[in-house]
Amino acid sequence: MGFLKGILSQKVAFLLLSAPLFATPKTLILGGENGWSEISELKGVVVGQKNGQFGYDAIELSTKTTNSDSATDLLLTFDDENFRDETGHYSVTANNMIFSADSVKGEGAAMSRGNKKGIFLSGNQNALFGKSGFVGSFTIEFWLCPSLAENGEMVLSWRSSLNDDVRSEYQMISASFYKNHLEWTFNNIFVGYRAKEIHLSGFNTVVPKKWARHTVTFDEESGLLEYLVDGRTESLVFVTKNGHENGTVCYPVLGVKAGIELCPDYVGKIDNMRISHLPASAERSNIFLSGNEKYKINGGKFMTKPILVSQAAVIEQIDTLMNVPAQTDIRFYIRSGDNCYGWNDSYPEWKEIVPGEQTSGVKGLYFQLSAEFLPDGAGRRSPRLSEIAVKYDEQNEPLPPFAIEAQAGDGTVTLTWSYSVDDNAGGYYVYYGNRSGEYLGRTAIEGASPVRVGNTTSVTLTGLENGRIYYFAVSAYSKVDGRINGSLSKEVFARPSSRLSKK
Repeated sequence: MGFLKGILSQKVAFLLLSAPLFATPKTLILGGENGWSEISELKGVVVGQKNGQFGYDAIELSTKTTNSDSATDLLLTFDDENFRDETGHYSVTANNMIFSADSVKGEGAAMSRGNKKGIFLSGNQNALFGKSGFVGSFTIEFWLCPSLAENGEMVLSWRSSLNDDVRSEYQMISASFYKNHLEWTFNNIFVGYRAKEIHLSGFNTVVPKKWARHTVTFDEESGLLEYLVDGRTESLVFVTKNGHENGTVCYPVLGVKAGIELCPDYVGKIDNMRISHLPASAERSNIFLSGNEKYKINGGKFMTKPILVSQAAVIEQIDTLMNVPAQTDIRFYIRSGDNCYGWNDSYPEWKEIVPGEQTSGVKGLYFQLSAEFLPDGAGRRSPRLSEIAVKYDEQNEPLPPFAIEAQAGDGTVTLTWSYSVDDNAGGYYVYYGNRSGEYLGRTAIEGASPVRVGNTTSVTLTGLENGRIYYFAVSAYSKVDGRINGSLSKEVFARPSSRLSKK
């Protein structure tokens, strides 16, 4: 008796193990090694290159847009499509650049396509580059994200002449790429300096498609002319009579009024272009950002596009790789549906989810993720997201019937089949047509191929043409989601005939 009981237990266990599961667990990775290509909208956040865990590109808050203050000579934030100087000192007289939401600071940046036409700025009498004469201390700063950084690409150009009673000298200030470095050139700008032309070139290679802050600054107190990238000194020179720190300073003097060309021959993006009457050392103590906030207190967010899953999916949970400093937060939201037509900001309704916790009621052929990034109360620290793992169950296709038969009649064919051994089967489709493997039939009174016949094992198709051969196959559809249709059974055929009519 015990022996038989053991055999029966083994058989039951075998059947349970071999029975098809209704769903297959799957994982979709966003970010990480795959990158963030599924993102459709970034607002107040940026994707930084290799700044996340394991060297992944991570999403974090974009730094707050620079504010204009009493020392600001020019400020282009590019935060909307109407590019303008926030100080009112300069007019945009020509613009061939386009707005880009992919910014490093604020809500937007400007994109140049390398058409030898960028933005042309003309200064008024209150502008540093709007008049002739002595200049004093200055800082020129902008953020760049070049596409290529090829030799000769010019980011900034100012050209003029310095005239007196006996001579006229060509003047130029420019910033252009040379051997993957940004090089600044000052030609006949500093009166009395031993060299007519000064070059400042970075020693670190400019990385394409990565944001970096470029700053050139002159301090009239010390004569220091310095080029910095992301706040780190790349090159410097003391513009003094003896070329040393304690020498007599040679001051900058500008000649005939001339406009500034921004990105006249450059491919890539530029953000937060600023000119100041202070040297960079004073700018640091002056605090660019009002209230000492690095990030906007209301934070930022991103949203993916609706993501199609190959089968109807049930989202189980999300797991994340993220760094969330004290007092900061990332809040995640998800929504789903059977199609994505007509989706807007509020429909379908967003549902907040917590990483690592089970979700409920999130299913469909499409789903969409959103995340809200919140800084600390002082606006000085940002959370950072490296990867999202979306775990979901994909509904399996039910197995087809194993046995099927076709019996011809007068203008009819009766099909019979066995129930699918798959418990996931909720009903059956019958396919028919006049060519083997091509089930394109349309003549049966019961409907065009395939005919949904419900949870039965027999159907008679009527209205068929006598003398013609018909081919048939049957599939099962899921009882969890009727849109999920399984593979076809083996094919059978039959030829209706009037001689087969019942007498």
